[in-house]
Amino acid sequence: MELYFPAERPEQLAFIAAALVALIGLLVLILPGRALKLAGFAVGEITASGYGATRATGGLHLGLGLSALFLAQDWTYLTLGAALLSAAFGRLVSLFADRGFTPHNIAFLLLEVVLGALPLGYVLGYLSGL
Repeated sequence: MELYFPAERPEQLAFIAAALVALIGLLVLILPGRALKLAGFAVGEITASGYGATRATGGLHLGLGLSALFLAQDWTYLTLGAALLSAAFGRLVSLFADRGFTPHNIAFLLLEVVLGALPLGYVLGYLSGL
């Protein structure tokens, strides 16, 4: 199995989004305390189970990103984009249900939407004009 960088711009954007998701996942996996602080948690109150759940979430993002990078198939990009847009939907619900209109939440929402839209835009052909 070899890693290649795509030649076409739309697939390059999907590839970059997958690489960023994998990198974020790796950082969360390695540095769960910092990830929790960035997410707004008081780290002193987090138990070992909480760190385990955080590392598992990082591993999930790492696995999704690496799968899209190494397999480079439409369905892996589709899975990555659908997962990220589902996460963005959950954050959007939180904005309203939890009164979470903070700059922090809005920034993460925008990041999830952009990282989810790039692979989906490639697979569904919306980026073909680039």
